[in-house]
Amino acid sequence: MPMASPQTLLFCLLFLVVTEGWGQQAAIPGCHLHPFNVTVRSDRQGTCQGSHVAQACVGHCESSAFPSRYSVLVASGYRHNVTSISQCCTITGLRKVKVQLQCGGGRREDLEIFTARACQCDMCRLSRY
Repeated sequence: MPMASPQTLLFCLLFLVVTEGWGQQAAIPGCHLHPFNVTVRSDRQGTCQGSHVAQACVGHCESSAFPSRYSVLVASGYRHNVTSISQCCTITGLRKVKVQLQCGGGRREDLEIFTARACQCDMCRLSRY
């Protein structure tokens, strides 16, 4: 039985690695709505509670770092030698949803919570809301 050349084996291995990665959407740059379960309680004892599927923003956004231009080096006194640009997956729109809480004795209460309505890659901020 003839043996395959090393180049053929390498090509087959690379093909398998690349095609396996196509199914992993989380690794694709972009920012998307992602559902998650939320349990809401009226107090620490859980007198009234309910659950709801809310939306979060999840994904990967572009970032880069490169040596600073000469003008940036001079202006910073040669302290700013790397310039980086990055974006974060950010909620760009919210909406309120009502969660119905079940209380003792068959009583019910409504409570409004926020959920993401839209997402996009945007400037990274420590606190936005």
